[in-house]
Amino acid sequence: MDRVTSASTPEQPALAGLEVPAAPRRRRVAAPPGPAARLPVARVCVDLAPPHLDRPFEYLVPETLDDAARPGVRVKVRFAGQDVDGWLLERVEQADHEGRLLPLRRVVSSEPVVAPAVARLARAVADRWAGSLADVLRLAVPPRHARVEGEVDAPDSGEAVAGAVVAAPAPGAPAWEAYRGGPAFLRHVLAGGAPRAVWTALPGTGEHRWAAAVAQAVATTLLGGRGALVVVPDARDVDRVCTALRETGLTDVSEGGPVTRLVAEDGPAARYRSFLATLRGRARVVVGTRASAFAPVADLGLVVCWDDGDLQHAEPRAPYPHVREVLALRSELEGAALLVGGHARTVEAQHLVATGWAHEVSADRAGVRARTPRVRALTSVELAREGPAAAARLPAPAWRVLRDALALGPVLVQVPRAGYVPVVACGRCRTPARCATCHGPLGLTSGDGPPSCGWCGRLATGWRCDECGAAALRSVRVGSERTAEELGRAFPGTTVRVSGARAAGGVLSEVPDRPALVVATPGAEPHAPGGYAAAVLLDAAVASAGERLGAEVDALRRWLGAAALVRPEGQVLLVGDGAVRPTQALVRWDPAGLAERELDERAELRLPPAVRVASLTGTRDAVAAVVTRVDVPVLEVLGPVPVPQDDRGAALEPEVRTLLRVPPADGATLAAAVAASVAIRSARREGGTVRVQMDPADVL
Repeated sequence: MDRVTSASTPEQPALAGLEVPAAPRRRRVAAPPGPAARLPVARVCVDLAPPHLDRPFEYLVPETLDDAARPGVRVKVRFAGQDVDGWLLERVEQADHEGRLLPLRRVVSSEPVVAPAVARLARAVADRWAGSLADVLRLAVPPRHARVEGEVDAPDSGEAVAGAVVAAPAPGAPAWEAYRGGPAFLRHVLAGGAPRAVWTALPGTGEHRWAAAVAQAVATTLLGGRGALVVVPDARDVDRVCTALRETGLTDVSEGGPVTRLVAEDGPAARYRSFLATLRGRARVVVGTRASAFAPVADLGLVVCWDDGDLQHAEPRAPYPHVREVLALRSELEGAALLVGGHARTVEAQHLVATGWAHEVSADRAGVRARTPRVRALTSVELAREGPAAAARLPAPAWRVLRDALALGPVLVQVPRAGYVPVVACGRCRTPARCATCHGPLGLTSGDGPPSCGWCGRLATGWRCDECGAAALRSVRVGSERTAEELGRAFPGTTVRVSGARAAGGVLSEVPDRPALVVATPGAEPHAPGGYAAAVLLDAAVASAGERLGAEVDALRRWLGAAALVRPEGQVLLVGDGAVRPTQALVRWDPAGLAERELDERAELRLPPAVRVASLTGTRDAVAAVVTRVDVPVLEVLGPVPVPQDDRGAALEPEVRTLLRVPPADGATLAAAVAASVAIRSARREGGTVRVQMDPADVL
């Protein structure tokens, strides 16, 4: 074979008779698209949990996404080698970052779900509660529902808005005439002002009920050409407000009106549909629960928080904001009127009045007497003449009131605990009965079954007391189911209904105006169209017991919530030796007086809302590291103290809690300093756990 001396690259000769394969074609890689010609830099809030990443990140807007990448839309971006979600906050001409910018991966949806006003509010909420913007936006923006986005919208949102405003009836205000400052508040709203009021609502039915008053305030706002937002504790209250709005002529957006409801219980599709109707301008009035406080209502003129003391208004997820404070921030940022209302008054609402930030709207004493039922407290002193029968759970005077009132209509019986007998004890030595497996509390779910554990659910068959060896049990707390059973035996032939989250029929919304006994737990009382003939509030000592902050004010709120459902000519009986101050406030129907006294005591003891407090709970070393980096003038450090742990948490690492306390004027500085310290902890990946809450309700 001849030697190849050519300078060309040698090739392997092919065998005779075989086809020579063609050389593979190289795929041509398209050049990446250039940046957008105008505002090529996008600032994105990346949906990430670490606190040290709580800042906008800059990305390049490709020219192919120039039209779709609008402020407020959902986007996908590359972060730390992964595709993550985010919200495009704004587009700018020049980047602050000096290095190379990564391009946006794609625009998930063309809907600008984060309106500019909502973005400002979310940032303010994050700063107020020492949280992150991403955490707040997760609360504010409902999850995307692609099918709902593709539904055909109204022909023209601008025409729909204009029609809604013109269709708003000129409101009469019969529900507000009984309140000092009520008509003036509506006039100010109608003129485009931003008054702030704390409203103590009176009982009433028909056009005088609280929902009708809220509807009249909303109609006044619409007449002035602005939108309204109403936040209530649960779906039942949403239905009541929507019904009252319909009575004023304001119908749902599905019927061409300006009203929509925004409730998570309606499901993801219905919730997102209402959110889009508001975002696109079809809905000028939003009625909803906690998350609706961030609803993107255009040209907002009125925000309403009903029953701000209800626990449903407190967000259980970080950064733990409260609806009342969120709406107060929003009223300042958007120049909207604020109405915080309820039959009772919280200490926080009283603080707004005491500082002059808001004005009081309430009835005079003559109006209170005309609209409220007669209230009696059946304490042990009042029942002394009954002898041994005074110790009965349903004493003779209460039994007689129930018997007489049943001839006039339905009667409400409020019980502070649900279930049958939720707590039992040894029948001989009175030691609380505990589960032999997990040491949880034992209770009874029926009259003939064995006790079961409230933690692990195991049946405690063959239980014996660890202290004395006895096998007999006695009830310590009686629930709504057992109460209904006892009342059914005491009033044979009478209909007995039970309303509660754990009841067989669930929470009832309304009962007919027919004689019946309605047993309900606090917050689950159904409405009667004509009002109840009487109400009996059992176990007052249980309802007002507790050492937590605000226990007495909360007990009065629950009692007034039930008493407000009674007709003015009816009676309300409080049975038991409850705490003195809420009992007296109920008899006088004076929630503002109790809130004022509680606020004065908190100011003397330096407790919220008279001061700003940051609570840091977690492992000892982690909490100490965070506290060390907090540098705020006039800072008072309380703790650390051990956090009580039940038997279920015995195997976990013990936790401590430290309170950081400052005057109200330094609250924003404290929140910023705590957030910065937590961000440093996150960046350094320090061990342990820390949970931060600003002004927690369980500070005691």
